[in-house]
Amino acid sequence: MLELSPLNKTWIFDVDGTIVKHNGYLTDGFDTLLDGVVDLFKNLPKEDKIILLTAREKEHLNDLKNFLKENNIRYDYLLTDMPTGERILINDKKPSGLKTAYAINKKRNCALDIRYEINEDL
Repeated sequence: MLELSPLNKTWIFDVDGTIVKHNGYLTDGFDTLLDGVVDLFKNLPKEDKIILLTAREKEHLNDLKNFLKENNIRYDYLLTDMPTGERILINDKKPSGLKTAYAINKKRNCALDIRYEINEDL
C-alpha cells in the first residue's frame, strides 16, 4: 500500500503489459485491457496528470487512442516510440522530506492492482 500526500500527482504508466495485454494489438489484432485498469483509472483524481508511455511506433497511435477513448481510459500525454529498455524516474525530495517518486514493477499481463491511501499529514 502506497501512502501518498494530498498533493496533486503525476501518474506514469507503460501501456503494453501494464494496462493492456502485451503486444495484443499485434498477436490478436486488437488491444485488451488488463484486470484492474478501469477501476484504478476511474478512481484517479481528475486533478492528477496521467502520462502513458509505449514503444509502439507512431503508425499505431490512432488505433491506441481510439481504444483508450472507447474504454474511458483518460490520459493527458501519450508518448510513443519509447525505447524498450529500462524507464528511470528521477525526482527531488521536498524540503519537508516528502518522497516525490515511486516506481512499481508489475508482472507483465497481470492485473493492475495499485493500492494507495492519502495521508493528510504528509
